[in-house]
Amino acid sequence: MINVSRLAGRWGLVCVLLAVGWLGAACKTPSNSSLGGDPSGAQLASVSPVGATNDSADLLHVGDSVTVEFSDTPVPFTPRDERLKEDGTITLLEGKTFMAAGKTRGQLEKEIHDWYVPNYYLKMTVSVHQQKETQFYYVRGEVKVPGRQVYISRISVLRAIGSAGDFTDFARKTAVQLIRADGSKTIINAKKALHDPVLDLEMLPGDTVYVPRRGPLW
Repeated sequence: MINVSRLAGRWGLVCVLLAVGWLGAACKTPSNSSLGGDPSGAQLASVSPVGATNDSADLLHVGDSVTVEFSDTPVPFTPRDERLKEDGTITLLEGKTFMAAGKTRGQLEKEIHDWYVPNYYLKMTVSVHQQKETQFYYVRGEVKVPGRQVYISRISVLRAIGSAGDFTDFARKTAVQLIRADGSKTIINAKKALHDPVLDLEMLPGDTVYVPRRGPLW
């Protein structure tokens, strides 16, 4: 005869042991929350999405060259090649001046469009293209390495002179000439500008710095 009571007791013991083992394994399994992860198990990326852009990199600056095209108008217009003036502006159709510096091409396109439509034209499409050709500035006169320099980023007169090897021993530092691309001229006292950054003017593409030779000392 099978002892039913003894058999039931053995199975009960086996079930208890299995339950204890299962609970122990569960306690050893690390949870997502203990690891600082997402409770759903998903890991969040810490990098920017692919294709994300930084608008600041697309901003227009003084000295940049742009081509502005007008289309979808009753009368065709020749594209306008403009360089941002020292005050950051460009002048387009009807003599209208637009502030371009500090804006993206898209922002400038919208501003131009909204001014001409519908004031002058019922329909117009505006496209602004930034010209990426190599730009230069020039340092001449009493510097150690006179010549043409590539305009890479914003640069002041004193830094431009430094890029040309600095002054020679014969430089007249109090009468440095900044000659703009449009022919206008400004005299800079480099000795004072060294201590007052306000006097150290910014150079633009196409500008020339000329350092004259000082006269003989008697």
